[in-house]
Amino acid sequence: MLVAFFGFLLCLATVRSTISPESDSKRSKYDEMVEIPGGTYRMGTDDEEGSRDGESPSKIVRVAPFLIDKYPTTNAQFRNFVRSRKYKTEAEDFGWSFVLEPFIAEDIKKDIKESVPGAPWWLPVKLAYWRQPEGPGSSIKERMNYPAVHMSWNDARAYCKWAGKRLPTEEEWEVAARGGLKERIYPWGNTFEEKRMNIWQGKFPKENLATDGHKGVAPVDAFPSQNKLGMHDMLGNAWEWVSSEFHDPSGRPSKEKRHVLRGGSYLDSVDGSHNHRIRVTTRMGNTPDSGSDNMTFRCAEDKPKTKTEL
Repeated sequence: MLVAFFGFLLCLATVRSTISPESDSKRSKYDEMVEIPGGTYRMGTDDEEGSRDGESPSKIVRVAPFLIDKYPTTNAQFRNFVRSRKYKTEAEDFGWSFVLEPFIAEDIKKDIKESVPGAPWWLPVKLAYWRQPEGPGSSIKERMNYPAVHMSWNDARAYCKWAGKRLPTEEEWEVAARGGLKERIYPWGNTFEEKRMNIWQGKFPKENLATDGHKGVAPVDAFPSQNKLGMHDMLGNAWEWVSSEFHDPSGRPSKEKRHVLRGGSYLDSVDGSHNHRIRVTTRMGNTPDSGSDNMTFRCAEDKPKTKTEL
């Protein structure tokens, strides 16, 4: 939701490798961060359709300089964290997580008696979690560069803390997504480009044409970078947690504490004909212990101060 109000100063944005508990030899392109200058930006939209989830009206915000991961957190990265801290995700503690119905094996599906009211395509699958995204029998063995999913807000915070980082604020996330463009629908401009993001094609939920090459979650680098900063997967593929608390369209906190998710996922649409209309301002809220096969995150950190700033 953030559009540069007085210009983004792209020339000041740089890319660097994340500060990580891992050795330099184990770092990869997925560890890269983008440095974004502070400034004043316009966040949100004045489109009437944006009122449902609090995307509108637009507002002016100020953001301090920060760094943000170029990619969502991958399975390989999250596995390093789990091995280092012997961490168990909330989905593991609960013993189940939500999986989209078409991706569930028939022998598992026949034993499921419940679904989400109003969204029967979401089914609670026993033993579904980040390492088994579709439940027993599924694996991340060939998906190490996919986003780590079934992530709760609490899981995301734990990982970022381990990595010496934090979750981005909602304002920071949108500044990074917009990449310096002002009042544009997508990170690259106003024209929809199917080759840029992983969303649903076909009549949801039964028809999945996968004309973009992916029926479900895709690798974090399956599509080109989405803006001039080189940010990947800001729109589509999997929703991303941010640190900000979710407020309803009136601006009030929800009765049950929720946090914001940004960017939409593989089951959203470009026109809003089903689920969310996917664009830079797309957002929703969920409880901090929630997780599903389309929820992930990326980390941010404050820009270190120079000697002259200290």
